[in-house]
Amino acid sequence: MRKGKAAGFTLIELLVVIAIIALLIGILLPSLGKARASARAIKCAANLRNVGMAVTQYTVDNRYFPLAYAYADSQEGDSWKLSDQQEENPTKGNGYVHWSWALLKGSGNGLAEDAFTCPTLPKGGAPRTNPGPNIEHWESGQVNDLGDSSPSGLPMDRQAARMAFTGNDAIFSRNKFNVGFRRKNQFVNPAMVDGATRGAAGTILATEFAHYDNWTSLAARDEQKIKSHRPVQPFVGISAGADVYSEPTNGTKRFRYPTEDEIREGTQGAAHLIDDPSSILNAVGRHHQGGGGKYGGNVNFVFCDGHVDSKNVWDTIEKRLWGDRVYSLTGDNRVKD
Repeated sequence: MRKGKAAGFTLIELLVVIAIIALLIGILLPSLGKARASARAIKCAANLRNVGMAVTQYTVDNRYFPLAYAYADSQEGDSWKLSDQQEENPTKGNGYVHWSWALLKGSGNGLAEDAFTCPTLPKGGAPRTNPGPNIEHWESGQVNDLGDSSPSGLPMDRQAARMAFTGNDAIFSRNKFNVGFRRKNQFVNPAMVDGATRGAAGTILATEFAHYDNWTSLAARDEQKIKSHRPVQPFVGISAGADVYSEPTNGTKRFRYPTEDEIREGTQGAAHLIDDPSSILNAVGRHHQGGGGKYGGNVNFVFCDGHVDSKNVWDTIEKRLWGDRVYSLTGDNRVKD
């Protein structure tokens, strides 16, 4: 280079530098994406663990696990009547009292609403079945129990505004105490689970919902109602299938775990999973890294002793981690070996 001239890059050198930077970005971006996904899954697991610990404290104070939901006896209160817990809601304008409500700060307990969310899921989780007046709490195309498709003051469910998590229906008893079915719900005491084959440490308490297309994964069949208040029933009736309430009481061990053929493959890209006629476990998410195979990714599970593990949904079936009884149902509720 001639004396007195400033040193600089040639065009070729500049292009080489740009190419190297682009190459490094291409190498690092997938790793950064995986790191972000891992961080979101960890946050989700931490939230689920806090929820599990809050449920444990609830059982200490109240002797039983909370109900998955009950039909409220007023539009704004959190009380309900046993006589109202029928096959259908006798007063749809009152909405639901959901198990999350018993754990929220607003009800005198310790959890904030975002404890029920997962950052991996759109908007943190599914909306209430009856979202209320805030448009941010509604999904496109959603309809509430009164047939409204836009924000309305009432009904508004007593539930966290966004729910990423759902309970084990064999433990979070539903509200069907005053129904004509042969099978009815009953409250579940932690001692029932402690006496199970795997005990509290080997029995799933709650997990994450599967998301698909504006939460239509949780829409009831032939409806646009998003049933985020429902738990997931892990078992199948020997004769009644997913409708465990219709399973006869005669004979013994009338329930079983679902088979491989009854669990959807892939990433669960389908609507109405909460009403899946083969198995309601198809409504369990598969949106975290890991797992793989034909049953999709992993999901977080919190167990009745409070610990959290990340597994593939089929792993939980193979290892019989949902319990050995449908504790929430009356009659012989044992599950086949």
